[in-house]
Amino acid sequence: MVKNFILAVLSLAATGLYAQDGTGSPYSYFGIGENRATGAIENQMMGGIGVYTDSIHVNLQNPASYGMLGLKSVENGRLSVYTGALSRNEVRLESFTDTQSSSSTNLEYLALGFNLTKGLGIGFGIMPLSSVGYNIVSESTNGSGATVRDVYQGEGGINRVFFSAGYEVFRDFSVGVTANFNFGRIVNENVQSVEDVQFGTRDIKESEINGLDFNYAIQYNPMVTEKHRLFASVRVNTQGNLTSENSREISSLLISEGRTIESIDVNLDAAGLRNTGIKIPTTTTLGVGFGEDKKWFLVTEYSFQGFKDFSNEFLEDDNVAYQNASTVSLGGFYIPDYDAFNGYLKRVTYRAGMRFGNTGMVVNTKEIKNLGITFGVGLPLGRSLPNINIGFELGRRGTSTADLVEENYAKINVGFSFNDLWFRKRKIN
Repeated sequence: MVKNFILAVLSLAATGLYAQDGTGSPYSYFGIGENRATGAIENQMMGGIGVYTDSIHVNLQNPASYGMLGLKSVENGRLSVYTGALSRNEVRLESFTDTQSSSSTNLEYLALGFNLTKGLGIGFGIMPLSSVGYNIVSESTNGSGATVRDVYQGEGGINRVFFSAGYEVFRDFSVGVTANFNFGRIVNENVQSVEDVQFGTRDIKESEINGLDFNYAIQYNPMVTEKHRLFASVRVNTQGNLTSENSREISSLLISEGRTIESIDVNLDAAGLRNTGIKIPTTTTLGVGFGEDKKWFLVTEYSFQGFKDFSNEFLEDDNVAYQNASTVSLGGFYIPDYDAFNGYLKRVTYRAGMRFGNTGMVVNTKEIKNLGITFGVGLPLGRSLPNINIGFELGRRGTSTADLVEENYAKINVGFSFNDLWFRKRKIN
């Protein structure tokens, strides 16, 4: 009953929250918006790592993990996993002269995983890939000494529907692949007005985006002592070649009322900008970890993306350049006593981690970096191995120098994971 109620809430959230802005970051102005976390909450709380896998959770970053899904339950049936999560993000924006705040509530993901047979698993679901949501005001002085005010606003983002499959080739060695179909809409608007001038201009650019990419993974988890296991993975998310169908409208408007006086649709066909490509470069991630099953685990991951090759011809901006992006993540978990009969807190999973990365964006000649500290708990609920994962992330992105904004953010995540046997072997003929 509880499982069905929570899944219903998450399903309603999927239809409502995907239509809202998933961010309040001014840096979502660039590229295709702010990149969203693509891992399950239990992985996010360990610094965002994707190398750790087990038999009862869906690892959204690592398709090879599906090959190990439900291995312990094969004798009695086939395991299914239902998972979803919501998040709340509070951001404090600080420039050299001003401080503001923003907040957003988002659906993180909805996903299902199934063990089809021993060593073979599949999964599918939906999650956001990027979010656009900014409101930026810029003022300058023209040749006549009048103040020129530009208001930049944006909304939308890109969502992702995915299908994954993983197979355990031999003991403790699995391979997997995820096919991602990305789709979404991004709207960018600029309203310009001049001091003591009654009329202004509005420039609206809109892009309908879709396209495929693939995520390949290799996972090796051998026992190296009687108690301890090594975790190692290589993941390659191939270049995403997205297509963008674009439109642009320029209007004159009455500033005092915000009312459009006259508008024209720009002929993008003449400039070859009606249909353009967006190239999202390949990301390669290497991970290695060590631990004791159902007790403790430590891991580090390194991710690299050739982001200097990113391109979005329709939405190019003069004050941003792109360079290669990279992220280093550290994390782990600890369970005091997995099988404890007394003492609920002994069965809780305690997770923590951190990550530091270069986003690949260079704005006003300043590299935009991102630092995050994560921690949280996994709370077991009893029957059918269900659990609630609650996590927190504190971080900082950007800088307040060079006319930029420093973001200090606090994120709260709540995820649900339920397990069931979707197929049971008959015991009596």
